Amino acid sequence: MNAAGDTSRDRSEPLRVLLVEDDPADVALIQEALAAHALVAELHHVPDGVEAMAFLRRQGQYASAPRPELILLDLNMPRMNGREVLTAVKTDPWLQAIPLVVFTTSAVDADVVASYTAHANAYIAKPIDLDDFERVVGLIHRFYGATATLPPRPRTA
Repeated sequence: MNAAGDTSRDRSEPLRVLLVEDDPADVALIQEALAAHALVAELHHVPDGVEAMAFLRRQGQYASAPRPELILLDLNMPRMNGREVLTAVKTDPWLQAIPLVVFTTSAVDADVVASYTAHANAYIAKPIDLDDFERVVGLIHRFYGATATLPPRPRTA
């Protein structure tokens, strides 16, 4: 709770991000981009959709996981793909308010349309160029971490 008595996110606190990504190289690139721009983020990573849903529902090893303020979601993953995660998140009353950005290699129109139809908050094709990749990660963080008003953080006991 902040000084005004509400649970709005204090912008000096790290942005809580859940990264759902199966490619270790992309995980490293995102971590490097955040560090390069001195962006304050509490980055949590899971490698597939099954782990993402366990994290979001605080099950098993994720029983004490924090509620993310942003989900970065790859579409093409093993076990439970990003399309299934998107649908599960956006149809769950407890999770659906969390902004979800599809951040994937696919620029196929059908994937873009399907993601927005399933209520993704944004769809961004991962740039191939490393400088562009870093710039885009910085823009995502700046928008969700400093510009957008996010749902309040849940009160802790």
